[in-house]
Amino acid sequence: MTLESSTRRPTIRDVADLAGVSTATVSYVLNGTAGQTITPSTRERVRRAADSVGYVPHRIARALREGRSPVVLLNVGAMIGGSTVATLVEGMSAELRRHGHSLLVTAEPGGIIADVIDAVAPRATLDLTVVTTGGEEDDVVSGVAAGDHAGFAFHTLAQLRHLVERGHRRIAFVGPAEDVPFARTRRAHARSAARQLSLPPLVETVIGGDEARRAETVERLVREQGVSAVAAHSDDVALAVLAGMATLGLRAPQDLAVIGFDEDAAARLWRPSLTTVRIDGAAYGRRAARVVLGLPVPEWDSAPSQVVLGEST
Repeated sequence: MTLESSTRRPTIRDVADLAGVSTATVSYVLNGTAGQTITPSTRERVRRAADSVGYVPHRIARALREGRSPVVLLNVGAMIGGSTVATLVEGMSAELRRHGHSLLVTAEPGGIIADVIDAVAPRATLDLTVVTTGGEEDDVVSGVAAGDHAGFAFHTLAQLRHLVERGHRRIAFVGPAEDVPFARTRRAHARSAARQLSLPPLVETVIGGDEARRAETVERLVREQGVSAVAAHSDDVALAVLAGMATLGLRAPQDLAVIGFDEDAAARLWRPSLTTVRIDGAAYGRRAARVVLGLPVPEWDSAPSQVVLGEST
């Protein structure tokens, strides 16, 4: 079968004619209507026919009928930096498309706005601010890897373990100058990781400001507090530490080892190259999509994060 015009929108009748079934059967199959006695072979034939003619269900009509749209609303809050959010969005969007849904992303630091929910009538909502700072969503989306909960505490432990394996004991956790909720969560994870690794209490500080203030922070860490390694809140923070070291003429890792977090492409341009933690954001996105659609979410079959070796450690 061929459509009469390449510009005409494929209809449910086109799918029915190609599959040799009624339009009602096509509707039942494509909408996943429960309680219908349709054989698996017929379902497959309908889906192949829909793919063949490029038929897409009229989603506005479906939304009006069901009272909600086939849209999932994701709020990334203030989490814009690093690669994890971008790849999470890609993975989540791809998985949702496989199941006939679309992803709408907002960036509201205070959480999802009620007016947006009213306007979109989403199938589900997910707020990364909640997920990354702990909660029921974090338990399900993160899941279990090698017997451990694979949330941000898992990645932070990998970050500190890398430094310990290189002989460091006097370690600083350096955060951003802005006191945001995720920064507080990361500090708490770092303290917990230090206890698990039998380290003395971490030296905790923040870095930011101009060149002189960055250098002052680094000098205090190295010459006053005897720190030999820095676990940074993010790659941006790690680069600020390395910039402060450059101002002082200090070298990494000889004078101070530095490891970033949440691999950022821009950090690869620095010399010495930055060691960091790469998080499999796309896998988290796929898992998140399955959670909000009520689909089974398996345990991890690959590492949710890994240390990417650079010259800075």
